[in-house]
Amino acid sequence: MMASKPTRLRALSLYKELHRLGRDYPDPAYNFHGKLRGLFDKNRALEDPKEIEKAIKLGEYIRNETLALYKLRKYRYLKRMYPEHSFSDSFSETLVPQPSHSSH
Repeated sequence: MMASKPTRLRALSLYKELHRLGRDYPDPAYNFHGKLRGLFDKNRALEDPKEIEKAIKLGEYIRNETLALYKLRKYRYLKRMYPEHSFSDSFSETLVPQPSHSSH
């Protein structure tokens, strides 16, 4: 018995998405594409719908974790480039007028 067409398309779509995400993986030594290919090849012969769904859920989990890693990397980069204190101080000075210290 082969997986249903929607399930096959879902797995193929997930593979393509993970492959695209792997292009930007921060550690080239990790061999993201090689591991991805190995996992999909290993699960190619699955026939039990529950096992297929379990494998797809694992792939979706990997996708979500990889996206979170990329967002964290971007956040850390922006945090280094724009330190909070330098931005917030100059921003608050332009919006909040400082009280004058002149005596009347």
